[in-house]
Formats: sequence, structure tokens, C-alpha cells
Amino acid sequence: MTDNFKNLIELNDYFKEEKTCYEFLAQKIWLNGEPVCPHCGSVKVYTTKSRSNKPSKKDIPEYRCANKECAKKFTATVGTIFQASKIPLRTWYACIFLITTSKKGISSLQLAAQLGITQKTAWFINHRIREMFKETAPEMLKGIVEVDETFVGGKNKNRHANKKRNYEVDGDEKIPVLGFVERGGKLKTFVVPNTKAEILQPIMGEFVENGSLIISDSHRGYSGLDANYNHVSIKHNADDFKTVGQFHTNNIENFWSTFKRGIIGIYHQVSPKHLHRYTTEFTYRYNNRKEVSVIKFSDAVGQAGNATLPYQKLIGKDKPVS
Repeated sequence: MTDNFKNLIELNDYFKEEKTCYEFLAQKIWLNGEPVCPHCGSVKVYTTKSRSNKPSKKDIPEYRCANKECAKKFTATVGTIFQASKIPLRTWYACIFLITTSKKGISSLQLAAQLGITQKTAWFINHRIREMFKETAPEMLKGIVEVDETFVGGKNKNRHANKKRNYEVDGDEKIPVLGFVERGGKLKTFVVPNTKAEILQPIMGEFVENGSLIISDSHRGYSGLDANYNHVSIKHNADDFKTVGQFHTNNIENFWSTFKRGIIGIYHQVSPKHLHRYTTEFTYRYNNRKEVSVIKFSDAVGQAGNATLPYQKLIGKDKPVS
């Protein structure tokens, strides 16, 4: 059904009606497209006839849970990142296509201009899409794994008083991000408070299989990895900035280069509290780099049920649970 989506125009031509968008979403989030109640998980549901007064909503499939203790109505968007959104799925799909196929990302200003929505709406949509990129069942990396860290942001001394950060960070007071990539495989990134061994190594222990060959630079935060891994440390300095056979960190460094160009050239500045979503976005694109555009889009829609992100939670003003 999606084989012909080679570009945004073809995507929009296919998803002309909201009904088509909802049916596509159902096929992606439910096994064989058969509805499952998002409230109780029951597969015993029946189709209802929509009573919406809005013409655009009348043909959208609506269901009711047959479980008497639940008996709630729902559509395919309930329990997904699209829940309660007033933006048509057609617009959402265009956003997803653009963000998954733009190597360095696409800003909310660009999205707003191209899709005829406000910048605030585009910013919210962008972050919700990033939220659904999160891995729900991460796999352990193994074999040859390259590890490195980078820093994002500027110095506190150059900021206004109300913009200064209270983070515990290294070096020039930028925010550190840890990354490691399996040769020919997947990448993982983590925003961390600092680059000390007690922070970096437990993360690696959780996501890198024991006995793997880990290649890093000579940063002291990696000292001691040889207790559980085959660890090779490369000295990156003016006299010895070379690769010797398989012992290099070129792949992770190339990723950081793309990431930095995206942050500086596309997004320009990133709030510390949202940085982890930007790293998730770039990680998703890297991990799907070998796929064609339609698969990147289709797989992303299939992850719509992985998370929800209400606006109040996004801006940090969600109400505490009573």
C-alpha cells in the first residue's frame, strides 16, 4: 500500500481523506488492522456509527469496547501520539515524512511555512514525533562498538542571568551527550550530567554486551572498561590522529558531525530540557539510514502508540498526580 510514496507530493496525493489516514494508522498499530481497546486491551470491540457533526469526521471508523466494564468509544488515534490533536492526520503524516527524510532535521519555522500551520503548532508536532521515536525494547549492542561523547551548547558566562544553567557539566560548561554505535548496526545516545566513569560506564554496561570490543578515545571516563570488555583506547592528538585497521572511532564521530550541523544549521539553539528529544530524532534517522523514504515514514507511524506527550507536560507545567 505504501510502495509508491517516493516523495511528499505522492504521500499527500494518497492521503487525501482522513478516513484513509485512520485506516492506514490502524494497519500500523494493530495486528492485521484489527482494533484493540486502548483503555482495557480487549480485542472484543464493535464498530459504531459516528455521530459527529463535522463532515470530515463522519467517515472515520469509530469503535466501542464490548467489555461491559469498559464500554468506551475510541478511534485509532486514542492512546497514540495523535490523541486529542486537532491537526488532521494528513498534516501529521506530512510532518513525519519530512522529519524522517531530512538528514539534518527540519525546523518548526520550515514546517509551519510548508504546511500552513503556526510555528507553535509545528514546534509541538515536532516534539511529539521525536517522542514516538524512542525505543521501547532496546537491543544490546555487540561486536565492535565505538564510543565517544560530544558537548552541546555554550558557556554560562556568555548567557543572561536567567538563562544560566545549573547542570553539572565538564569542560566549558556545555551539555555532554554520550554515544556508542555498533559497527554496521545501531546507534544509541544519552544526555548525561557529566562524563565521569561512574556515569558513562553503567550506561554502557546496560546496553553493550559483555566481551564486545569497545573502541574509545583516551578520555579517563572510559578507564576500567577492560574489566568487562576488550577495550582499545585511541589517542587523538596532533602526533597520533590516525586509524590503525579496525581501531578507529570514525563512525560515531561522523554521526556527531551530522548532529552538530543539524543543531547549529537547522535548529540554531536547543533548550537543555528538550535536548534528549533532539538526540532521539537524529538517532532514529541514523538507525534507519539504509531504508528508503517510505519505510522510514511507515515504520515511524507504526511507533505512534509508543508514547503520548501532552502540551503541558512538554513545557514542564503538567499537574502533579494527586
